[in-house]
Amino acid sequence: MKDRQGTIIYVGKAKVLKNRVRSYFTGSHDGKTQRLVSEIEEFEYIITSSNLEALILELNLIKKYDPKYNVMLRDDKSYPYLKITAEDQPRLITTRKVKKDKGKYFGPYPNAGAANETKKLLDRLYPLRKCSTLPDRVCLYYHINQCLAPCVYEVSSEQNKSMIEEITRFLNGGHKVIKKDLMSKMEKAAEELEFERAKEYRDQIQHIEAVMEKQKITIADEIDRDVFGFPYDKGWMCVQVFFIRQGKLIERDVSIFPVYQEAGEEFLTFLGQFYSHKDHIKPKEIFLPNSVDKELASAFIQVKTLHPQRGQKKELVELANKNAEAALNEKFALIERDEAKTIIAVENLGKALNIPTPHVIESFDNSNIQGVDPVSAMVSFVDGKPNRKGYRKYKVRTVQGPDDYESMREVIRRRYLRQLKEELPLPDLIVIDGGKGQISAAQSVIEDELGLSIPVCGLAKDEKHRTSQLLIGDPPEIVPLKRDSQEFYLLQRIQDEVHRFAITFHRQIRSKSLFTSVLDDIEGIGEKRKRTLLKHFGSVKKMKEASFEDFRNIGIPEKAAKALMEKLKE
Repeated sequence: MKDRQGTIIYVGKAKVLKNRVRSYFTGSHDGKTQRLVSEIEEFEYIITSSNLEALILELNLIKKYDPKYNVMLRDDKSYPYLKITAEDQPRLITTRKVKKDKGKYFGPYPNAGAANETKKLLDRLYPLRKCSTLPDRVCLYYHINQCLAPCVYEVSSEQNKSMIEEITRFLNGGHKVIKKDLMSKMEKAAEELEFERAKEYRDQIQHIEAVMEKQKITIADEIDRDVFGFPYDKGWMCVQVFFIRQGKLIERDVSIFPVYQEAGEEFLTFLGQFYSHKDHIKPKEIFLPNSVDKELASAFIQVKTLHPQRGQKKELVELANKNAEAALNEKFALIERDEAKTIIAVENLGKALNIPTPHVIESFDNSNIQGVDPVSAMVSFVDGKPNRKGYRKYKVRTVQGPDDYESMREVIRRRYLRQLKEELPLPDLIVIDGGKGQISAAQSVIEDELGLSIPVCGLAKDEKHRTSQLLIGDPPEIVPLKRDSQEFYLLQRIQDEVHRFAITFHRQIRSKSLFTSVLDDIEGIGEKRKRTLLKHFGSVKKMKEASFEDFRNIGIPEKAAKALMEKLKE
């Protein structure tokens, strides 16, 4: 689905596409679906040979075009893992990046503390090398028996392989066997009256217990699983994921997003994005609610999927659903409040101005002090939220003195002439920080010079420099807005933001202009020659008294010396 600018705003799929498309334009819908439908200007469709093919194509198109109405997994959370490196002399490290580098990864862990505690324990048990680069002498780790010092002594591949197998067994749930082995060694050492060694074994056993008992075991078979639950209500879905590693519930992940098609299909789209994310390693099994087609899900993500029917496993899926329902209910109030401040405010503003919903608003403001260093700034708001990538700064070039109207004309002309030349999208509404004069100046450029039909409104301020009135039309007339309405607050935010942006830019320009020199902008005179001139003559006054030969004698080229003398005469 595309909007009037030709931008792809939604990608969907259906077994019977005709019925799906018809459903958007018949019957009643919630607010966000109505907004989607109101923006649709054109369709494109691709026929696939199976549901699985459609799922994969949909995922690829969403990744490519990033449509604003699609589910997009924006998860910047990265979990810590333990990694055994694939080096000749391997190391055990903690990392948050999972790469295809032949290393062995274990996790994820609920936090860095849990990963580091487990690593410390394994460092005591298995003395793999610790240094990232091999030094030329042994370090402290060798002396405390936590490294075999491959930097100095030969450590065979068999020794490393044995330690890696033990660590792998430990991290895959074999710590009970290792604890039992240590217990036997402790008892044997005590019988042979080697009490110090027996104490070391005892300390290692206690450390294993301290680290491994911090987390509650949820399933006895110790298989790595992800458990999903996804209730949906009022056009929104919440997906809750429980990460179970070696039988332990170590972490959860929550995502809330709007849905525009059947819940099961939206969930499968989410599932594909979830496991294409770099920080989500696929487990051995995935538990899903019964409403999901497990065969299709398994083929899509290439992981064994199950519908637990009884016992503890079924309870885990129900628990994920229950948690997701609670999260969804908690978020509804926040979502509705945010929509009232942004999207609904934009819709109400469009109704008040009697124009289509202005999804993209651009606002302008000028800044100068008595006409000195005049600048202008533009901010962009999309669906009521700042779009900082769309902000622009302008130095006013053609206006002399404090002429706010001409400055506005110049900047409006430059902005939208460029948009037209480069065939870039135009805004739905232009907001001018000013009254009738500024509005008329902007309209004269928009309508008379460029032949565009973009609505232009102005924001006048009261004697306390606060947003007071909204003006639109030719001649401009006051648009009545309640001062406690969300659309009025939105205009205040826009006006405050463009004013802040313009003032900040003006201060930057002024701070630079305070440190200018008569030697600036002379062709052939750069920073190095400026320093040479000032070092030789000491002041601009002495330069004015110097002859052409004086400049040539210190290495200033003929052309640059002439330009310099002309500038000094001015």
